[in-house]
Amino acid sequence: MKVRRTKVHGRDAVYHCMTRVVNGERLFQDREKEMLRKMIWQVADFCGVQVLTYCVMSNHFHVLLRVPDRQQVDDAELMRRYQVLYPKPTKYQAASVKVLRSQLEADSEEAQLLRAKLLARMGDVSEYMKAVKQRFSVWFNRNHKRYGTLWADRFKSVLVEGHGNPLQTMAAYIDLNPVRAGLVEDPKDYRFCGYAEAVASLGLISSGGTEDSKSKVDARMGCRAGLLHVWGDHLSSGAGLAEALMQHRQLIFGKRAADADLSEVERAAALKVLNEEGGQLPKSVMLRCRVRYFTDGAILGSAEFVRGFTGAWQMERGRKHPPKVNAMRGDWGGLAVIQGLRKQVFG
Repeated sequence: MKVRRTKVHGRDAVYHCMTRVVNGERLFQDREKEMLRKMIWQVADFCGVQVLTYCVMSNHFHVLLRVPDRQQVDDAELMRRYQVLYPKPTKYQAASVKVLRSQLEADSEEAQLLRAKLLARMGDVSEYMKAVKQRFSVWFNRNHKRYGTLWADRFKSVLVEGHGNPLQTMAAYIDLNPVRAGLVEDPKDYRFCGYAEAVASLGLISSGGTEDSKSKVDARMGCRAGLLHVWGDHLSSGAGLAEALMQHRQLIFGKRAADADLSEVERAAALKVLNEEGGQLPKSVMLRCRVRYFTDGAILGSAEFVRGFTGAWQMERGRKHPPKVNAMRGDWGGLAVIQGLRKQVFG
């Protein structure tokens, strides 16, 4: 069955994508996480999409992608992006690069078909996720002497309103994955997430250099740009990364962001307040629970934003009746989704 992705026309779109390992097995150690992190950025460069933040865990990964509405890609840029996928090409790959370049220069009918085929893989969230998952599967199976399916199913995606509270809340939810899993108390201490890389980029700028690989430097600067984009409309004139990090940290930890010994509300207690007692918790506490809206809500944003896509969502899925705009349970600052998730919202 074809995966449907509600599309935004005439403006950039932002998607939260998540995919899990088959049977939920915890197969990824640091080496695997590092390779997957590298491929997330590598394929983003090829596809012409922007990674706003990401998180790689032991059995799944998240990525928040900004997908431009239209891209102008000339042949020189097409060749650059193609070679991004093969930074250390084999003899066969090097030969294929020469053939591709000569075909594009000839601008024959075959070259036009080849150009269209490559461009079709760019600026599309489904093609991006497909490429990341396939490339990593090949690497993982080869290095672990295994074969067969690595990923459990097709990836989940949520169309996210591309600015303000919806975008900031989604970015914070993704960056808090290692905190929810109990791996760290602060996401800045988890090396495989966008927030930690953005923090590292601040040190990179102040030190004026690094011994890290070019791919790590590029990723850190990419996370820096992503965080600035997420918080762009909340930053004062001339503000930079330090203020964006402060804003992000305040959302993650709430008003006590500056406290040295921040105590967390236990997950079980939080769920009891939310589900059994019908009470309210601060957003910073709710973000430490697994909230299905962020992976299963389909479209997330203000009620007006979500309402603007109900028709397209209904048509794409062949529904007889238009979906309702559902307010998210809890104090989320007016966020809404299409998928109401009346049961087991917090799990």
